[in-house]
Amino acid sequence: MLMDGCQGKPRTPTIKEKTCPQCGSIIEIFSIDTEVACDHCGFIAYNDDLSCVQWCQYARKCVGDEMYEHMMQIASLQKQKKEGAA
Repeated sequence: MLMDGCQGKPRTPTIKEKTCPQCGSIIEIFSIDTEVACDHCGFIAYNDDLSCVQWCQYARKCVGDEMYEHMMQIASLQKQKKEGAA
């Protein structure tokens, strides 16, 4: 979960549904969560919207080094896919 003092954090979190890639169940993830486990199979799904992690100077401190690196890799892959589709 993000730091409580984060200025980039939305005041009212939103919720999004994702399909679990492992079992197909619906996973609900809040905009302020970086990851959530599937209630059915336990698969860890990441919030791939990434929001402030891509631009906030405190992102690494906020989510931790490992999560920061993982989320930036996802962002890079998403960017490459978008550029390839254009």
